[in-house]
Amino acid sequence: MESIYFLIPLALVLFGLFVWLFFWAVKNNQFEDLDREGSRILFDEDARPKPPASHDQTQPPP
Repeated sequence: MESIYFLIPLALVLFGLFVWLFFWAVKNNQFEDLDREGSRILFDEDARPKPPASHDQTQPPP
């Protein structure tokens, strides 16, 4: 019976934390575009890093 005095306040604190996190996520637009992230994994990215150049191509050799 004594454990209920600990568990009920703990449950209320956790509930308040989850409600606060939900409203924080809504405020910061975390739920704006749910479809893009699910389909992003299906496509390759076009931008790949360029290999490092060993010398400058714009100037003629000496």
